[in-house]
Parts: sequence; C-alpha cells; structure tokens
Amino acid sequence: MDQPDLRGTDLFKGFLRLSSEIGSDILKTQGAGGNTSIKDDGVMWVKASGTWLAKAQAEDIMVPVVVEPLVRALRAEDPRAEKSTDFIVSELNSSGLRPSIETSFHAALKSPVIAHYHCVNAIALSVLENRDQELADRMRTVADLTWVTIPYRRPGTPLAREIEKAAASRPDVLILFNHGIIVCGNTVEDVADKIERVTKALARGTRETIGPDLAALDAIAKGSGFHPARDHDSHKVALSEVNRAIALGGSLYPDHVIFLGTEIGVLREGQSAADFQAASHNEGREVPKMLIVPDKGILLSSALTAGGEVMARCLAEVVGRIPAESKVVYLSESDEYELMNWEAEQYRQALDRGSARQTA
Repeated sequence: MDQPDLRGTDLFKGFLRLSSEIGSDILKTQGAGGNTSIKDDGVMWVKASGTWLAKAQAEDIMVPVVVEPLVRALRAEDPRAEKSTDFIVSELNSSGLRPSIETSFHAALKSPVIAHYHCVNAIALSVLENRDQELADRMRTVADLTWVTIPYRRPGTPLAREIEKAAASRPDVLILFNHGIIVCGNTVEDVADKIERVTKALARGTRETIGPDLAALDAIAKGSGFHPARDHDSHKVALSEVNRAIALGGSLYPDHVIFLGTEIGVLREGQSAADFQAASHNEGREVPKMLIVPDKGILLSSALTAGGEVMARCLAEVVGRIPAESKVVYLSESDEYELMNWEAEQYRQALDRGSARQTA
C-alpha cells in the first residue's frame, strides 16, 4: 500500500514555513541545530541530519519515516533506532539524506507537530544549579501549558528513552537540561502559538559589554590560521570577565562540543595567535578552534565552516544570559567524550563541511 505524501499540501507548506522561521532566529536555532517533525497516517516527516532548518522552504530537507516500527525498536533497545535509517520510507525520500539524529524522540512523542530547537534562554536557565526553581517561576506565566524537564542525556536513543517516559502525559513543553527545548502541539498553528508564549516566558536580558577591537584582533590574527569572528555579537564572550569565566568553566551543551570542541584558548597580553599556535604544537596539544583575546574579542579557526562559526554566537548569547555568581552545571568529561566520539555527529559535521564547499 502506498504511503501518504504530505508534500504539496497546505499543511506541509505551513510546517515548512514554521521550520524556516525557527531556523532563521539565532536565539532559537544556530546552524544545523534543532529539528522539526510532522506526523500523518503513520508516517513522520523529520528534518534530515546536518541540514539547516532555516532552509526548510528552499531545500528538500525533510525525511519520511514510519513511526510505530521505530517506536517499537526504541522500546526494545534495538540499535537500529539510533540512526533510524531502517525506518525511512524510501519511495518518498527524494533527498536521499538520513533523518535527524533525534528522530527517535520525535517518534516517541505522541503529538502530530513537534519543534525542537536550541533556545538560548532555555539553555541559559537549564544549566543553572537552581534551574528547577528558575524554570518553575517563569513557566507560571503560561500556567495553561503542561511542561516537564528532562535530565541531560546524549542526543539520540539515550535522550529519546528519557523523553519517552514523559510522552504518555502529552506535555506541551519539554525543557532539556543543558540542551534546549521541545514544543508539541496538534497543529502547526498550535505549536507556533506555544513557541511565541514560551519564548516570552523564558526571555531574559543579556549582559552589556564593550564593543570588540577589530583592528587589534586583525593584527593579533595576522600570519595565523585564525580570523576575528565575522559576527559582531559573537565577540561578547571575550568582552566581559563574567562571560569569559562562564565560557571557560566547561562545556554547557552538546553543539558547542561537537562544533567547537571542549577547549577554548586564551591569549596572554601581547601574545599573537601564531605564537599561541606554535606553543600548542611544541607542547603536543591540539590547537583550539576558538581563542579568547580578553577585552578585545574572539578569533576563530579558519577551518571552521559557517555551522561552526555560528556556534560562537550561540555561546555568547548563552553565557551573557547567565547571572554573575550563579552556580553552573557543566557537561561531564564522559558526556564530552560520548559526543566527540559519536559516529552520528561525525556524519553531521561531514555534511556541514560538504555544504561549505558547495557554497564557497
């Protein structure tokens, strides 16, 4: 029997429009982060791994999978649930891509329309030691919405199994510690309305900083494999003592680890990026992809793709929203190791590099 094909319907076009809107807001989604899904008659269309939600209306980035067999595999701890490739509806998969690494939790959640994104306000709240109280205080302003918190688990099936524990209650909102947020609903319009309301509930101001010293950064980067961040606001990581301390304290969320690594370099007064690189090589240390020049700005590795560069902006937005003196819960070393050695993320990074070559 032929599987239903939503493409070309007004419903699917509205879903793509919402996906694009989420992906185009830097405070919600950065690069290839985040994913959306829509279910219809046993088939779920979900964002492809490594693609950008912002391009949902311009490119073929949604992959169809059958829902119930995938959910059964997740519950049985069948390893096929991790990549979800065995559940693709091949005749409808015109992109030839594989589904998001988080497809299994989209399948586990019962709502027809789901949006998962890396809201910087949600991340900034969810890394606080007193996050439960902070979140409860803010979510009281949307008291008609049901919400739950999910402890940090590696994205993929470990996270999906944790989320499935909450799926039966059909929550409107799931806040993922050290990760982001999920908003669920019956229609595209329902999800869009909830996103707007939850965004307002979780919003918090960002710390004011001085501006970057781009001339100084250009001079410091000369002759190295680094350049000043192209995004002006990304420099805020380096332009406040509080921001620097939080950023250097550890890894806050998965995509930072995946795209920028676990180390951030700090240049001493008068030290050039080339000197820093040479010292790292001499000591047998890997050169970080991001360097902080205190009170001047940040330098990024020229090997970074656009997907990597935008993660510096995400970090600036997150640390700038964490209050000074707050106790922060960072990812553990084992969490970092899992992320750095995960094949699914290596695939996503390979796609990001390929996309950069195509658009260069």
